[in-house]
Amino acid sequence: MSPRKNQVLELLKSFQTHDPAPLAFINPQKYIEHNLSVADGLAGLKARIETAPAGSLQVETLRIFEDGEFVFAQSVYRSGDCARVAFDIFRFEAGLIVEHWDNLQVQAPKASPSGHSMIDGPTNASELDKTEANKRVMQKYMDDLLAGRKETFPTFFAGVRYIQHNPWVGDDLTGLIAGLTALAKEGKAVKYDKVHRILGEGDFVLVVAEGHFGPALTSFYDLYRIDDGKLAEHWDTLEAIPPASEWKNANGKF
Repeated sequence: MSPRKNQVLELLKSFQTHDPAPLAFINPQKYIEHNLSVADGLAGLKARIETAPAGSLQVETLRIFEDGEFVFAQSVYRSGDCARVAFDIFRFEAGLIVEHWDNLQVQAPKASPSGHSMIDGPTNASELDKTEANKRVMQKYMDDLLAGRKETFPTFFAGVRYIQHNPWVGDDLTGLIAGLTALAKEGKAVKYDKVHRILGEGDFVLVVAEGHFGPALTSFYDLYRIDDGKLAEHWDTLEAIPPASEWKNANGKF
């Protein structure tokens, strides 16, 4: 595992242990925080770590990937009876962390219609030589999605079983369409408005986007596993974006 990945793992674990040592991986002069419930800078992050009573929070990082200056991870934060699935993105500069984004969703208590949890499935990237090609697949998929080119959607799934970890949606293209249709009937239509970032390592690609879940302005983090150029598996989190009056920093969600 790369040094950057190890540093991110140690930093995430510090939310559980309160060990201050991983804070040394952060550049205190440049650190930018995009979690809108955390004050900006190293002081804000340190305060967030220290506010959780020792032993009350358990952190389990399930997947971690690296793309250039970025390291991104999927973790579960458990406190009492509540568990939240999270994606964290860290940007490095000159060997130190200088920026952080995240997206969290309460873990669904029940499996998806096809029996999957929000976090199970493969964890390690393979086919590292296909990283850029797989990112292009996701860029094309999102471009078509934003443009409303529905006729192209079947081509992204053809020939593979599409495994879905979203708790409201079943497997395969038929499950995806049925799940999204059901959500729309409940007033929870999913609409993507803009893609902010696409990161990848091997067969795993993360798409960071904003849009709406029903009427709520929402941040979407979608992690895909690509198999031979096709969408084969999907994990995600949705988080409502609060009004600016509630932000604890002025950096924005993205």
